[in-house]
Amino acid sequence: MCILCLCSTHRMRGIVAFYVTYLLCLILGIVCVVLVAHWNYTYRGGFAWDGSAKQFNWHPVFMVTGMVVLYGNAAVVYRIPLTWGHNKLPWKLLHAGLLLLSLILSVIGLCAVFDFHNKNQTPNLYSLHSWVGICTTALFTAQWVMGFTAFLLPCTPMAARALIKPTHVWMGAIILVLSIVSCISGINEKLFFALKTNTNGSYTALPPEAITANSLGVIIVAFALVVLKILSNQIWQRPEPGYDEGIYRPLAYDGS
Repeated sequence: MCILCLCSTHRMRGIVAFYVTYLLCLILGIVCVVLVAHWNYTYRGGFAWDGSAKQFNWHPVFMVTGMVVLYGNAAVVYRIPLTWGHNKLPWKLLHAGLLLLSLILSVIGLCAVFDFHNKNQTPNLYSLHSWVGICTTALFTAQWVMGFTAFLLPCTPMAARALIKPTHVWMGAIILVLSIVSCISGINEKLFFALKTNTNGSYTALPPEAITANSLGVIIVAFALVVLKILSNQIWQRPEPGYDEGIYRPLAYDGS
């Protein structure tokens, strides 16, 4: 009895710790979206879709919102304790839906920058940022198609799902890391270009715009670290159906 009480207490502490961490994840995600929108609206002139610099401003907004914030929140859906013990299909659909929305926003963000470059005779895919970004989007697309085929199509054999799942989980974390690399390099590249004429070749004077954009980069990294913490904590993994009260058995394979 005492052992069960201790296990139950440990479980409750783990759930409370999860929700505190998850709340931090939500707050950081909101701050990311607000900061990237504020940066481009206040310092870059706002938004349009007319081939001007204002069209380019959609690119960081859609990429941060899609590839970072929505993607990160989709990744941790299965870790929410309220979803445990319920039919997994609705949460699969939510997971896939959030990722699809993330992918759509990312594609729109890419369309914004490619169209802007083409209308202004600017070469495409010339920087390391663009290379990493386009590779990340391609991997994300392949990951979504593979996940949909493996885990949502009822005709997929259970053995195939069990085989694919570890790769799917690992690739999901890799894509998040690559998204962060893309965003950080993009912020840095944009600041160098945008502030070059204002600060004699660099932004070492640290004007308010640089502080805002650098702060955005720090918050993006913090958000990713929190998401990766949630994903890496085995105690917060969805338990197997029918698990014993007070005993955690991380989900290695649940038939999904």
